[in-house]
Amino acid sequence: MDKALLRERELFKKRALSTPVVEKRPAPSEASGSSKKKKSKPDKETSSSSKNNSDPSNGSFNLKALSGSSGYKFGVLARIVNYMKTRHQRGDTHHLTLEEILDETKLLDIGMKQKQWLMSEALASNPKIDVREGKYAFKPKYHLKDKKALLRLLDKHDQLGLGGVLLDDVEEGLPNSAKAIKALGDQIIFVTRPDKKKVLFYNDKHCQFVVDEEFQKLWRSVPVDSIDEEKIEEYLKKQGISSMQETGPKKMAPIQKRKKPGTQKKRRFKTHNDHLNGVLEDYSEGVPSKK
Repeated sequence: MDKALLRERELFKKRALSTPVVEKRPAPSEASGSSKKKKSKPDKETSSSSKNNSDPSNGSFNLKALSGSSGYKFGVLARIVNYMKTRHQRGDTHHLTLEEILDETKLLDIGMKQKQWLMSEALASNPKIDVREGKYAFKPKYHLKDKKALLRLLDKHDQLGLGGVLLDDVEEGLPNSAKAIKALGDQIIFVTRPDKKKVLFYNDKHCQFVVDEEFQKLWRSVPVDSIDEEKIEEYLKKQGISSMQETGPKKMAPIQKRKKPGTQKKRRFKTHNDHLNGVLEDYSEGVPSKK
């Protein structure tokens, strides 16, 4: 090689060794933050998976997480009750033995103690389980076979003034309730409560009549939003109209009997040491001086 090139090479090496090089390293807070972000992803996945495993609406419970505690037994019970409810809603209303229930819910690995507890206590005393000759079925609030039974129930509630029926109770007791409710159409009225729960009412078409428009205008022209019940009652009294509260029999307040003064007996106190009267002396004011 050329000597000039070799000299330039040596000078370049010297300059490179003489100039310090500083590497930029990430701060410890950033490094820990990035590691936390990486770790947080699997945590979210595990939490979501655990939620899905323990969701009672899906009929599945994470029984392994509850093993070794009393929660395991109640987890098994909740899974069985939830399964019995879903099969009742499908239309399977016949009773099953405990072995058949455990087979269909895939709970064949539970021990004899849990089985005995289910048979003697848990399922026998559960308000949502009906027991007949050692077999079990779901027991809803209302036993409804078809849409006609639902309509009769709503009509009965309307005639007795009991109001409506919760949609949750109907869906619980009527197999394939969505089809039945849809088939009834305008024979049912839906009302949504403030807590967003829906209530079903019977639509009595015999009570539907046409009201004169003038009467409707007069009815709607009276503002009652800012008037409470007491003010309405006072207004009715001024107009000579008695309210509903005054039509019933009035309850008389019980009269309290006054105790006559002087009827209390004077207390008698027992006196002691009567046989020492005239012998004992009173030293409450000091020792008496000798005479």
